[in-house]
Amino acid sequence: MTPPSRRDIEHTHRVTHDDPASLELPPAEMLQLGQDVLRRVVEHIAALGSSPCHGDLDVTDVCRALRAPAPEQGTPLAQLLDPLFANWVHRSFNSAGPGYLAFIPGGGLFPSALADLIADGVNRYTGVWQGAPVLVELEANVLRWFSDWMQFPQAARGLLTSGGTLATFSAIVSAREQRLGTRLRDGVLYTSTQAHHSVEKTARLAGILPDRVRNLEVDSDYRLRPEALEAAIAEDRAQGLVPFLVVSSAGTTNTGAVDPLDAIADIAAREGLWHHVDGAYGAFFHICPELRPLLAGLSRADSLTLDPHKGLFLPYGTGALLVRDGEALRAAHSATAGYLPATPDLNEFYDPCEYGPELSRDFRGLRVWLPLSMFGASRFRAALLEKRNLAVEAAGRVAELPGISLVAPPQLSLFAFHLGWPGSTLPEENQATRDLMRRVTARGRVMVTGAQVGDRYLGRVCVLAFRTRAAHVDACVEDIAAESAAILAERSGGRQ
Repeated sequence: MTPPSRRDIEHTHRVTHDDPASLELPPAEMLQLGQDVLRRVVEHIAALGSSPCHGDLDVTDVCRALRAPAPEQGTPLAQLLDPLFANWVHRSFNSAGPGYLAFIPGGGLFPSALADLIADGVNRYTGVWQGAPVLVELEANVLRWFSDWMQFPQAARGLLTSGGTLATFSAIVSAREQRLGTRLRDGVLYTSTQAHHSVEKTARLAGILPDRVRNLEVDSDYRLRPEALEAAIAEDRAQGLVPFLVVSSAGTTNTGAVDPLDAIADIAAREGLWHHVDGAYGAFFHICPELRPLLAGLSRADSLTLDPHKGLFLPYGTGALLVRDGEALRAAHSATAGYLPATPDLNEFYDPCEYGPELSRDFRGLRVWLPLSMFGASRFRAALLEKRNLAVEAAGRVAELPGISLVAPPQLSLFAFHLGWPGSTLPEENQATRDLMRRVTARGRVMVTGAQVGDRYLGRVCVLAFRTRAAHVDACVEDIAAESAAILAERSGGRQ
């Protein structure tokens, strides 16, 4: 195919702003607009290290002021970018910053932003294989890389999703189709009290009602207890119900706990249950051979949720699912229509619409493929090892602080603790820990958050932002030390 000439391009884009029906822009203007946006984005990223860990969030009046009807006439881009970058973007958590140790960070690697610009700019359809076979193959490559890193078999298949919730949804649907058949109302799903709330949400969407979801007790390390799972399965079978799925965690959001995946896999195999592992936070640590013992049993899962926007530091909206038996995933999602082209050979070529619920979808594969290809897997392994080492060191230092009790040491890169003193009650400790998290964040160097776990409120530190380095973790420990000492002094009336 002969590429278009410059004259052809100029003729195609020969438009004027006086043409009321045209939405086209001439190449020179597109280039200038792109440069203006890129300059502002780069300036924003360059300033992240000196920006507050979160902006002013008391913005109800600002939000109300933004409500307006759609404009009838256009506005120059610069006038739109000014308030966006000057006033709006900063009124949020600085989740891309190096001091973001709250929740579980999403990274936002810059090459992924470039990939999204390319993907949206060329606007190729990747919902079916024949729409863009070569581009779909890039996405298939990414899924094969994930499968290899998780030590899944060659028969495994998967899909890229918008996040862990939709990945878990497709996993539950696949398990339902394989293990329940028509006995939908009798099916029982098992998970722990520490499971991500998306498990119950997606179970309901998949037709598993709340009274058929068992939230099982955890041990002192906040991990699902295998004996509780066995007992619950036996009880439900005695009631004539159909246990069909257990969802375990490879790193919970509250405390970073990794369930005993091997023991759960043994029970699932013996009892005929599908075993899904929620590895949205922690599974990518499996790419580091040194850390695989921490996730022993993960590679035995029937399905696995991954969040590249966490463990691979990519932009929000990048999730993934792997299923050991690729045909089971396809059987749950495959559909056809007379207008759809056929894939030449599904044994060789990956067709996204055969393995997921979407037909129209964005080209997600490029935002994963490009940074992995630019940096290489070894850089990502090194970054993940660094984050875990920083978390382990920080947890040790925090545990030595007066009044701090470390209740969940970092199995991966997240640890949890609470503040107390001799004679303190649980409500007092909960309030003191809440105050500690608030006061540390108010210092502006780092942002930390806590979680309610049963009756106990725990402080948390999660080291997973790719920009977080030793100096930022040092700042976190220093601020926890200063504010915990201040709170203890206040509680004792100034007596140390």
